[in-house]
Amino acid sequence: MLDFGPMKRVAFSSPLHDALFVGRSPITGRGLFAGCAIPKRAKIGEFEGEVITIAEARRRAARLRIVAIVELDRKAIDARGMLTGFRFINHSCQPNTFMRRTKDRAEFYALRDIAKGEELTVDYRPSHHEGRLRCRCGAPSCHGWI
Repeated sequence: MLDFGPMKRVAFSSPLHDALFVGRSPITGRGLFAGCAIPKRAKIGEFEGEVITIAEARRRAARLRIVAIVELDRKAIDARGMLTGFRFINHSCQPNTFMRRTKDRAEFYALRDIAKGEELTVDYRPSHHEGRLRCRCGAPSCHGWI
């Protein structure tokens, strides 16, 4: 069994990341928005939260309606309880960001230039929803399901 030591919360800060804000989303619920213009290919920030085992992440996800967990190589990050950050990024079939997973991090980068005030989105697929959750992104090329 893997031992990650005491569970901890990780947090990341950068000028772009610090400019992000949470607001009402036209997609669903609350969303994450750009507080400044973000150039294409820029690293926007990292997923933040409690570092847990994959087994614990799957146990938690099975009983939650809204899941804010990213699985990495041998651990996961649970953003539940975080008041800001990428836990609020909504799905889109035509996202403006992408997530790069490393052994220890889930990093978000701009797929294209993003305007100040624009909602940040990422393609959740594949996800624990396994095609059973209706997509609400409204993109012209929406797949209909996540």
